[in-house]
Amino acid sequence: MLRSTSGEMAIEVLDVSKNFGGKQVLSNASLAVPQGSFHMLLGPNGCGKSTLLRILGGLMHPDNGDCSLQQPVGFVFQNPDHQVVMPTVGADVAFGLGRFDLQERMVREHVQRMLQAVNLEGFIDRQTHTLSGGQKQRVAIAGALAQCPKVLLLDELTTFLDGEDQRGVLEAVRSCVGGPDQVTALWVTHRLEELDWADSVSYMDQGCIQFSGSPRDAASYLKRLGAHV
Repeated sequence: MLRSTSGEMAIEVLDVSKNFGGKQVLSNASLAVPQGSFHMLLGPNGCGKSTLLRILGGLMHPDNGDCSLQQPVGFVFQNPDHQVVMPTVGADVAFGLGRFDLQERMVREHVQRMLQAVNLEGFIDRQTHTLSGGQKQRVAIAGALAQCPKVLLLDELTTFLDGEDQRGVLEAVRSCVGGPDQVTALWVTHRLEELDWADSVSYMDQGCIQFSGSPRDAASYLKRLGAHV
């Protein structure tokens, strides 16, 4: 069951389970993420990370257990082509802002602020088909931020990225976390090299959370485990 929370924890997951066609994908998974933090959910492919994220995003229902999140929530998918759908960057980031009843000038100013937040200042009139994969991901992040979320759910954003694009996306998310609005990010990844970007880390395997702690403690835990994420 998905509930709203307003306490010190931006995200709380308690004993969540999910079964697909007889396969237990999540098994009594529990997680707590403080507000205003960058929390990394790390684990091998197929361990249940994305399923848990989709449950938190309201895209599917758990079989058992409870979830609580601060509202509203923004979701950014692994493939930006599934999310960046408008011809220009500005139009894409502004998509959905009509519900706020803003004047055109105010919309443009808001979009420019969101693009500045993800290091894409000056891209507002750029054609989206000309962007690199990393730039598209940052446009998707800006679009999610434009809706003023309290929680960002981020699903394997750097899977197809390397080098400068990978770093650019991580920097964009890192810069948006905390601040006056106390935005919280839950970053799902299988890439061990991204560990140090987080404030805190949870390691998932076989459908449940095996460890939660600091990036340093997570690195020690994974070394003892001999994990190759």
